[in-house]
Amino acid sequence: MQLALGLFIGFSTPALSQTVPPHPLRSQPPVKVSETARTKAETNSAPAKEKSAPAPVSGGGETIARVGGTELKEDEVKALVAGLNPRDQAAIARDPSLLAQMVRVLLANQLVLKEAVAKHWDQKPEVAAAIEKAREAAIVESYLRSVSVVPADFPDQETLQSVYDQNKSAMLVPRQFQIAQLYVASGADGDKAAEEKARKKLSDVQAKLKQPSADFDAVARTDSDAKDAAEKGGAVGWVPETQLRQEIKASVIGMAKGAVSEPIKLEDGWHIVKLIDTRPASTLPLSDVKDQLIQRLRDERANAMRRAYLGELLKKDPPAINELALSKVVAAPTP
Repeated sequence: MQLALGLFIGFSTPALSQTVPPHPLRSQPPVKVSETARTKAETNSAPAKEKSAPAPVSGGGETIARVGGTELKEDEVKALVAGLNPRDQAAIARDPSLLAQMVRVLLANQLVLKEAVAKHWDQKPEVAAAIEKAREAAIVESYLRSVSVVPADFPDQETLQSVYDQNKSAMLVPRQFQIAQLYVASGADGDKAAEEKARKKLSDVQAKLKQPSADFDAVARTDSDAKDAAEKGGAVGWVPETQLRQEIKASVIGMAKGAVSEPIKLEDGWHIVKLIDTRPASTLPLSDVKDQLIQRLRDERANAMRRAYLGELLKKDPPAINELALSKVVAAPTP
């Protein structure tokens, strides 16, 4: 069963940044080896088409789950995980709860399948045709994978180093800022009383922050309207400058470490930002991107082997296409 996990965690602090993933260097693979590799990566990350899950064959090991008289065994779950692409496997390793989610989807599919088969849904002509097409596609895909197996020792260290050197510009990590913020929500549009109350709170917060012994962490905990961040003293963490809102970045760039900005008005309210530290732009070392780079190169080699195999197949038995008839099919109106 293919499961596109597509993990994405939005940035919870209101309006401070553009969409910020949990690790700014891992939101997308940092190396662009070639168009072929890029296309393969996009294909792997796209949501998989929904398919009716077949009834699990009784496997070995401990029973993991049970629904409607069907048991899911430990070996079957291992086989499901083994069938996922490397990115999804890594996601499950980081967050085991995703595996439970996958199992629930499988079990729900089993209930749907049981009901559909009981109603002979699989015998409907259009469904039977779709099943046959899916069967053929599975056979073709499985066979093509078997003829495009990349040697275990590819790529070697020399190739890896060469590709890394050629793609260093794609591995630049932008300057990053470690920041904290204090957020004061504005009133609803047109609500003058709420707006006035918000401005009064902002004025009180500014007064606290300007006191000689002011503690930004403490004020954020008690006065920030961004509750999640407030619990951490307003701490946001490290944010690449490319993901900061332009209004925030304009203030942060000119600040010294430990400095606190004036209130920055955005559509949701006012943001007061403290700059804790700065990291200059840098290039990721090979050790940090080695695994991703190896996977990209192996994907590219597998694609090349697949194309070469198909090319030889078509050379031995060239297809004959009636271009005129084909053009009429394309031009024909959809019924």
